Amino acid sequence: MSNLPISSKYVSTPGKPVDERERESVVARVNAAFEAGQLDDLDYRRYLDIAFRARTLGELRPVVERLPAVAPHATPGNIEPASVRPGELSEARQPGGRTIALLGGVVVAAIVLLVLLLAVLL
Repeated sequence: MSNLPISSKYVSTPGKPVDERERESVVARVNAAFEAGQLDDLDYRRYLDIAFRARTLGELRPVVERLPAVAPHATPGNIEPASVRPGELSEARQPGGRTIALLGGVVVAAIVLLVLLLAVLL
């Protein structure tokens, strides 16, 4: 039983040639799994042999199936890592310079519009 979804490129396009970027990605995942203690020495060497010998994505499938899954997306840049545990409150941050400048610009624009409106009405 495969833990890869049907939409996985290793399942849906098994005949597609492996490019160097893909091979390096799989090798990096094998190395990370070995460093984390998730692979023993024998599996590590066997998976590296398969990764370097593979010519198609389908040949990489046995290796990728046994590796920990990777996130299909990156964390957005505007998300900051939390400094507290989930459910706990953190201290409010001071507004940044850009926020203060934007707020000041809005206030100045509102005053200018108010002066112009009064000048037109009087």
